[in-house]
Amino acid sequence: MSATTTPHPKGTAGGNRRRRRGPRTWLAALPLLAFTGLCFGIPLGAIAFGAVTRTDPATGAVRPTGEHLARSLQGPYLGSLIGSVQLSALTALVGGLLGVLIAQAVVTSRSTALRSAALTASGVLANFGGVPLAFAFIATVGISGVVTQLADLGGLGWSLYSFSGLTVVYLYFLIPLMVLVIAPALDGLRPQWREAAQNNGATAGQFWRHVGLPVLAPSLLGGFVLLFGTAFAAHATAAALVGGSVPLVTLKIADALSGNVLTGQENVALALGLDMILIAGLVMAVYLPLQRRSARWLR
Repeated sequence: MSATTTPHPKGTAGGNRRRRRGPRTWLAALPLLAFTGLCFGIPLGAIAFGAVTRTDPATGAVRPTGEHLARSLQGPYLGSLIGSVQLSALTALVGGLLGVLIAQAVVTSRSTALRSAALTASGVLANFGGVPLAFAFIATVGISGVVTQLADLGGLGWSLYSFSGLTVVYLYFLIPLMVLVIAPALDGLRPQWREAAQNNGATAGQFWRHVGLPVLAPSLLGGFVLLFGTAFAAHATAAALVGGSVPLVTLKIADALSGNVLTGQENVALALGLDMILIAGLVMAVYLPLQRRSARWLR
């Protein structure tokens, strides 16, 4: 009687292959995980530890406390958090909308030179910030700026050193950033989709509502999150322009660390930094499920 062998099902072989591939995948990701832990995990741990502990100056003993987190959510510190969120949301929304319109005009243009010039200028302007940007705006539309004097902007109620003025300055580098982010996604809209919609009697508005916007939704959401985070973390431009006249959390952190207002507030500054991380995490928590849902259109 001859022995017979039963072949393994394909599913079992595929499962074994996937199981064998798992450890190799983790090993390949170890350098990235180590880099992430070194550059983000250690600073985050230090911020969190300083935000929830207090060191006794006499004995050097460290004990846990919630006082720093509580103070970071009260009075002017809470006002600075709200101010930063409002400024970041407003500039991200306006900058995202204007950036999409500009990118659409550039992508649909038949001029290769215009497209190249617009994208190159966007790359330069998106990285132009800090004190040089503040000085450029002060010299142009500040109290004694050239444009302010020629157009009498002061008589119209314009003030660069205010919430509205800071919004205009932030849009200077956020709009080009959105152009860079959304232009590749607009290139990905296939002309055949528009032609198919037109052949089925759809209007331009119906095409964008049912096809264009759902396909672009992941990139639009990602661009908004990127712009929000960029504005939320900006410090040098605001410090050079408004100082403490506009309540922003980055300025409060700098004041607490340097002791400009009160001494011994370093741990409160760390608590404010932890608050910023939590707010950014909440924004990402809202973005990721929407991104996964919208990504189905791209499959």
